[in-house]
Amino acid sequence: MEVARSVMNALEDKKGEDILLLDIQEISSFADYFIICTGTSDRMLDALAEEASQDAKKNFQINGRIEGAPRSGWVVVDLGDVVVHLFSPEQRDYYRLEELWSQGKVLVRLQ
Repeated sequence: MEVARSVMNALEDKKGEDILLLDIQEISSFADYFIICTGTSDRMLDALAEEASQDAKKNFQINGRIEGAPRSGWVVVDLGDVVVHLFSPEQRDYYRLEELWSQGKVLVRLQ
């Protein structure tokens, strides 16, 4: 939980939008938390992914793995128990992860 909150704060500092922290421990075997965040441009998605990865490395010695390309509109940062999903507004509307994982508990939502 500490990692998730730290990364969430880092994303907020980098101007990530509509940030959601979702507890999926009860319904997932591969992660405990999802962070879902919107970035308004390819450059912003790239900066958010780097920030999430650097925050986890600096504060928790976790080597994050970044998957996906910003130009695709969806970048995933795998931090082990925390998975960060960074979306363009269009891709977030299209994939609707919040609905797909609606059985998870919303812990924090930052608009």
